[in-house]
Amino acid sequence: MSAAQYTLTGRLTVALPPEQAFTLFTPRGEERWVAGWRPRFPVKTSDDSAPGTVFETGAHRERTIWVVVEREPARRVSYARVTPGSRAGTVTVEVEADGQGGSTVRVTYDLTALTPEDQGPLREFAERYPDFLRSWEVEIARHLGSLPPNA
Repeated sequence: MSAAQYTLTGRLTVALPPEQAFTLFTPRGEERWVAGWRPRFPVKTSDDSAPGTVFETGAHRERTIWVVVEREPARRVSYARVTPGSRAGTVTVEVEADGQGGSTVRVTYDLTALTPEDQGPLREFAERYPDFLRSWEVEIARHLGSLPPNA
């Protein structure tokens, strides 16, 4: 049985200009709005989104290793991620001005199941991806103390 692979892309809005919205998608920035997100850095860093930065998370009872592979400050950040024995791939976040003082954020997950057992859970994640991004939008809006767009 071949491995499952998905490229998932979606958009959300953030009621901040790109320079500020971008910080919400850095490892430490996500701590402000993602429940259970606690990045651990094996090497002390003052710039958590600098290319080459390595960190780990344990959300959803899964250890995931992340590496910042590319960054354009206030515009784009890309991470490689591996959940050992489960799945691996990249996550890219692109932020642009929406013309109304806020930002449109494009999030792309490119993931591959590493085992036949993870193909089903990865397929379920792919099917729920629009709802997943909508939850990000809601949690960020809650963090910012505003209503989510189209509420």
